[in-house]
Amino acid sequence: MNTMLILIIAINLIVSFKGFGDEYFFRKYEFHIGSIRAGEHIRMITSAFLHADLGHLFFNMFTLYMFAPVVIQYFDNFSFLIIYLGSLIFGSLLTLLFHKDDYSYRAIGASGAVTGILYSAILLQPEMSLYLFFIPIPIPAYLFGIGYLLYSIYGMKAKNDNIGHTAHFGGAIGGYLITISKEPQMLTENTFMVVLLAIPIVLLFILAKAGKL
Repeated sequence: MNTMLILIIAINLIVSFKGFGDEYFFRKYEFHIGSIRAGEHIRMITSAFLHADLGHLFFNMFTLYMFAPVVIQYFDNFSFLIIYLGSLIFGSLLTLLFHKDDYSYRAIGASGAVTGILYSAILLQPEMSLYLFFIPIPIPAYLFGIGYLLYSIYGMKAKNDNIGHTAHFGGAIGGYLITISKEPQMLTENTFMVVLLAIPIVLLFILAKAGKL
């Protein structure tokens, strides 16, 4: 496994396990609108290394493990890190934008950064497939990516956990834009996939504008 990928997974594991056993630490570094608007901007970064539970942590790290090698192989370690951190920041910024007036809003998770890597990998290698534990047939990666964001819309509407569902979209936008900026020829060479992956992002803004979220 690539050293940069190991490092990022290790940081997520260390910070998340610290948060599992230390309520004060968890609350101090989670994404919290009231605290961020009061000047604690570091939460916009640190919250992306905290997770709600083992299942949440495993799902994010497993997704990262599956798709990060594609980005690393196509680009390099530095570009992978830029896409990861850029997607993380996009995720936090979109969350702040959508929830800026909800001072009690809280969220955690690497979902924004991971979704950015997921979207980047799909743009770079749209023909790849993957196997999920509960489905015995290969699933096209782009369907997994789109489904992931559609599930995020459900999570945003349900509001029954403190997972950063809004960050999924910010991260997807970040990974999408950064990857296309590095490989602009895909706009003409892979137009169908570029448009297809934009659909759930556009849907999000349509629902938000209509007041459905």
